[in-house]
Amino acid sequence: MASNESQLGVADAGAHETLEAEYGLASSDSDGMHEQVEVFFSSNDAQRRRASIVPDAKSRRLSSKRKKTGCFVHAMLEGKVLDGQSTSNQEGLAQEQLADKPPPTPPHGADGHRQSRLLTKQQLSDMAVGIRELSKKLGHLRVKLKIQNVFILTKAHDQTLVAKTRDVTEWLLQSKNPDGALYTVWVEQTMENSKTFDTESIIAKDPSYKDRLKYWTNELCAKRPHTFEICIALGGDGTVLYASWLFQRVVPPVMSFALGSLGFLTKFDFGKYPDILTSAFNDGVTVSLRLRFEGTIMRSQRRVDEEEQRSRDLVEELIGDLADDASSHRPDGVHNILNDIVLDRGPNPTMSSIEMFGDNDHFTSVQGDGICVATPTGSTAYNLAAGGSLCHPENPVMLVTAISPHTLSFRPVILPDTIVLRLGVPYDARASCWASFDGKERSELQPGDYVTISASRFPFPSVLPLDRRSEDWVDSISRTLNWNNRQRQKAFDDCPKNGAK
Repeated sequence: MASNESQLGVADAGAHETLEAEYGLASSDSDGMHEQVEVFFSSNDAQRRRASIVPDAKSRRLSSKRKKTGCFVHAMLEGKVLDGQSTSNQEGLAQEQLADKPPPTPPHGADGHRQSRLLTKQQLSDMAVGIRELSKKLGHLRVKLKIQNVFILTKAHDQTLVAKTRDVTEWLLQSKNPDGALYTVWVEQTMENSKTFDTESIIAKDPSYKDRLKYWTNELCAKRPHTFEICIALGGDGTVLYASWLFQRVVPPVMSFALGSLGFLTKFDFGKYPDILTSAFNDGVTVSLRLRFEGTIMRSQRRVDEEEQRSRDLVEELIGDLADDASSHRPDGVHNILNDIVLDRGPNPTMSSIEMFGDNDHFTSVQGDGICVATPTGSTAYNLAAGGSLCHPENPVMLVTAISPHTLSFRPVILPDTIVLRLGVPYDARASCWASFDGKERSELQPGDYVTISASRFPFPSVLPLDRRSEDWVDSISRTLNWNNRQRQKAFDDCPKNGAK
């Protein structure tokens, strides 16, 4: 990977320095920050996907070779951690590699990587396989992270959770990591003036807390995700999804405590947080990688000639004779999602009309309330409510489920995660559609606009309990959905004799 200076523009570099000054992050700290979870693929000279999008010079891979990194995730991808090693050897190697200094990473917004919708079929397949192999290896490792900066995420408007956030903050400020160093705790900036959090009373207990209690903003999470070694989420599944939204690229390992309603993604009991955090920080954690999807909104470029504008055909522009015309559409925002991307009719009284494409094929036309494309993690969310299948998060698939389709034969479809889907509003549609990404960033799609959906190269690392990681997903659907829960059938011994009436 090239240096920061070569990848950042003048404006981005200035913003980078401003963040360092505002949050007290020295450049030397930046150099020493560890890359948490980011998956690289080998760059080949293969052609990019046809009809994916407008070619962008910024999105091309840099020609220089990537420098060696101390991140244990990258080390596994490069084959440094071999399959035949014992767990103890792997733990030691992970610790040793984490102690190295990785190269600086460009902040969010600097296009130092090629977006996944532009990858070839082989590159996208290699990337997805790499994430799955890495996730399997991480499932058998107990990784010891050198934690100093702890990121705490909660619902800032819920006063009960704010009070619990205060308790965790005080406990962390009083504790030390295994090396004897004191923790720096980051809470949301709104906590600074919260009466329930009461910053002044916390600092009054120890003057040193003032320098170690800091406040994060959305901008800091986007531009400097490597500041934090671990994220502690206090809330429900929505809080975990909020963490995915905050960290659009590199995500610190997320340790979620159940304080919400359902709890598919929240793994730990808050009542035992002192013991759980002490064990995690001292003995290490097990991390599961959840595949995310990358969604990009593509806006139709209006033609000057009105006759030409009226005769436009979305199918022709995406997979037909006009597929190589890069001037037909422009990108308008990229989003990495953990649950699902939904296209629906929004406030329109009429049903939506959506064209669905997979790679260079026209799959079908959708007429109904909309369509949901879910990750395996999101199979228990809107996908489940719309009648889609439950899916184990380790499956390499995309779940496509129509929302109230106006036909009896549109059944849910399971597709490989190496495909690039495109969902667009045809030019002759009666009304627009609305797209949402994990329930956020809701945007209107006018006729001619479409959304590309592909596997993201930035997975979501979730910390699992060490004692029940293997049955974690089955336990969650049994506990939250009462899956396959019914009265057991009586044995034959309790039934009347054969032939008896």
